[in-house]
Amino acid sequence: MRTLCSSTLIGEFFVIGFAGLVAMKDPDLSTGTVWTVSGIAMALSVLLCGLITRPGGVQLGWALQIALIAAGFVVPSMFFLGAIFAALWWASVHYGRKIDEAKARFAAEGGQSSPSGV
Repeated sequence: MRTLCSSTLIGEFFVIGFAGLVAMKDPDLSTGTVWTVSGIAMALSVLLCGLITRPGGVQLGWALQIALIAAGFVVPSMFFLGAIFAALWWASVHYGRKIDEAKARFAAEGGQSSPSGV
């Protein structure tokens, strides 16, 4: 699960940075505000890569997904991109857990399967 979720979070890191560049074009927003919010979100996405397997890590990831969707009120394209990344996050968590379970089953069976037909 960690690899899939971390890949999604690193992708979000770049999308948040690019959204910050788009938000800078809004004359109602100061550059400091845009980069403070974007910087915090970018740092959170990187920090979450290390917290995924800890208690509450996945929930913090969901909070980041909600924040990305809410960023659509400032940068309208983030409604779409946030929804895409929320779907990727769900898939990363869902399929990552299945992969972890399969690895655990494989390790419990001895880590090797006997060759068929021999």
